[in-house]
Amino acid sequence: MHQNTLAIQQNVSLAPFTTLRIGGPALYFAEIRTEDDLLDAIAFARKNGLPIFVLGGGSNLLVSDAGFEGLVLHMALNDAVTSVHDGGLVEYTVPAGADWNSFVLSVCQEGISGIECLAGIPGTVGGTPVQNVGAYGQEVAETITSVRALDLEATTFITLGREACGFAYRHSIFNTTDRGRYIVTAVTFRFDLARRPSLTYADLTRHFGHSEPTPLEIYHAVREIRHSKGMLIIEGEPDSRSAGSFFKNPIVTPEIFQYVASTAGLSPDQIPHWPAEGGRIKLAAAWLLERAGFVKGYAMGKAGISSRHTLALINRGNATAADIFALRNTIQQTVKTRFSIELEQEPVQLG
Repeated sequence: MHQNTLAIQQNVSLAPFTTLRIGGPALYFAEIRTEDDLLDAIAFARKNGLPIFVLGGGSNLLVSDAGFEGLVLHMALNDAVTSVHDGGLVEYTVPAGADWNSFVLSVCQEGISGIECLAGIPGTVGGTPVQNVGAYGQEVAETITSVRALDLEATTFITLGREACGFAYRHSIFNTTDRGRYIVTAVTFRFDLARRPSLTYADLTRHFGHSEPTPLEIYHAVREIRHSKGMLIIEGEPDSRSAGSFFKNPIVTPEIFQYVASTAGLSPDQIPHWPAEGGRIKLAAAWLLERAGFVKGYAMGKAGISSRHTLALINRGNATAADIFALRNTIQQTVKTRFSIELEQEPVQLG
């Protein structure tokens, strides 16, 4: 039997745990440092009929001003990273509470390629498989071999192999078919030591020209590029009080695409777009915002748009969730009226 050492706090403000620095209190709050803590917390929630919310780095989260009438589990599992070498491969098993960027840096410092383009993404390791985090042509799904999680249906810890996780663009079973069923406690990554970095994104190929950079050089370049776009969380920088990209790039029918072009008075090839599944077309949400008048540095009360990134809504100082909601609604309504497109919010909303 394990000793029950879990401390459950009451009425804890959630704002400091989010990168937006916004949000009311959690009715109950627990720091989860071990898998036993997690089992104790789930038992407490069930005994008291409380909903639960799993909180990692708080980088993709908008908490309402009323807070959350349940139990927030702050995932702080951060025991040692274990590694296994097998010929030309190395595997790292990383606890869910570990800082993602720190793990990326440690891998790049070993000269290992596979996640260097994912530098500077805020949050914890446990959050990365949930939305299959990706940037600059890489996704975590390429290197994840398994995910350890608590299955809330059976109240047992299980290991899910890569195939079972159902990875797709920004998707996995954890945020679609089995949303709310699993709580990730550790992730195992496998790297091929012979792999060389491949640069597919224009920002990076421009940066390096024809040279062959090391994973560590790419790590630093990616952080520089993210910083220039205001997508690096740096304490004290106003643009970094955001939840990253606030709107998803919409996927539309060819008819809507033609409508957007005619409304904007442009030919289709003058509009940034990419092919999507089923003959549909992905549009740049940032382009739609700018065309609708929501440009970098736009301000609406205490909320606004980053001076460096059109899609990042920011807390300009003491903003409330209501301020962010008001700006979001204004943008969504204007874009819908102008282009017949409903923009979808990217950050998770709590309360």
